[in-house]
Amino acid sequence: MKKDEIGRLNLTGENEEDLNIMSAYLQDSIVLTKDITFLKKNKSFIMMANRFMWEDAEKGLFRDAKRIRTAIKFANVIKVKSKNIGQKNASEPLDFLAMKSNIDNDENKKIKIFFAGNSAIFMLLEAIEITMNDLGEPWSVKSIPKHEF
Repeated sequence: MKKDEIGRLNLTGENEEDLNIMSAYLQDSIVLTKDITFLKKNKSFIMMANRFMWEDAEKGLFRDAKRIRTAIKFANVIKVKSKNIGQKNASEPLDFLAMKSNIDNDENKKIKIFFAGNSAIFMLLEAIEITMNDLGEPWSVKSIPKHEF
């Protein structure tokens, strides 16, 4: 993990453990449908998110809750499918929950990205190669996401 002077994250991942770390950082991010794209010829899947900065919120009671714009890029992507994600409403917000991976019988990697409301993205990859980069300046938000158990 690398952080710059402002605290922006720049992560790379090549295995399931790396994916789990990125998933934790991305929890409660807000993703708009228009900020998701699959570049089939380049074998790249790119998603922009407004990431809640859990690493700042958990440091202390008096720190501001913040979000930052984050780019997530998956390389080596063969195929992408989605479930319950409306392509027609480009401004539809999706609440990021988690990412999981596994290997199929052909040694290809499968990554599932789960969103609230039973929405998901499914990717088939030749190999896991992910980058996650915070962009720009963070901004303060009014509340910290809460989860009911």
